[in-house]
Amino acid sequence: MKVFLTGATGFIGTAVARELIDAGHTVLGVARTHDGAQALVRNGVEPHLGDLTDHDSFISGARLCDAVVHCAFIHDFSRFAENIEIEQKTVTAMLDALAGSETAFIATSGIAMLAPGRMATEDDQPQRWGRGATEAMVLEAAERGLRTAVIRLPPITHDSGNGGFLGALVAIARQTGVAAFIGDGGNRWPAGHRLDAARLYRLALERGEPGKAYMAVGDEGLPMRDIAGAIGRRLGLPTASVSAEAAVDHFGWLGMFAGVDMPASSQLTGERLGWLPTHARLIEDIETCAALGGPQPPS
Repeated sequence: MKVFLTGATGFIGTAVARELIDAGHTVLGVARTHDGAQALVRNGVEPHLGDLTDHDSFISGARLCDAVVHCAFIHDFSRFAENIEIEQKTVTAMLDALAGSETAFIATSGIAMLAPGRMATEDDQPQRWGRGATEAMVLEAAERGLRTAVIRLPPITHDSGNGGFLGALVAIARQTGVAAFIGDGGNRWPAGHRLDAARLYRLALERGEPGKAYMAVGDEGLPMRDIAGAIGRRLGLPTASVSAEAAVDHFGWLGMFAGVDMPASSQLTGERLGWLPTHARLIEDIETCAALGGPQPPS
């Protein structure tokens, strides 16, 4: 099928494009610049100039295709509320434009604040704020006959030492000279490899059930002290505990998430779509990725 892919030049979108093309689909990918469009062409993607703030550009691309995979988001946390509103308006415009069609619509959401303090699952309903409000809107569109589904990404969706909140954690450790965690560091974070996530987008597109959410989770819940420890070892830095009161001072915008306990399961995703993670888990990725520099792992 022909798939309209938003965020096609991004960290997740580039992996999704390759997964779709390798499976025999064709991809019409959004690029915001001519340089981005040229990069898409080199990767076998047909470029479509557009922007998340330009509803018409997204609607026109969606109407040209059999399916939509929406990965675009403005990752500027200093303007988080504004960026949520931008995404919601654009998703609403696309869903309204596709009403009555057979076009599938796969959206992207997050796990971070889905069910703090306990193991989150696919059957948990999204919070009605932030990106959760957008997710709820997409899932509820299935009640209007649209073939919608959502991929929930862990806060660290990684590959080669980068992705999600991992890059920020590494940058903060380098800046402060310590790989930190909050309190005793026992709060758990899920993680997943972006190539496993890309395969999940494809499976959801090909086999997904309307109105369902799927979880791209490899590691269900790594204690933050273990993540910090791996970063510290890789960079040759000590680890340190930071109080909850000092979280924002140390981590900046990431402080609102750094102490949250948010484990998550992908068991139902595996049962429903036959998906299993096969790529490197987070600690292995951190310890073996040459791109992070620092002391080299033992041979």
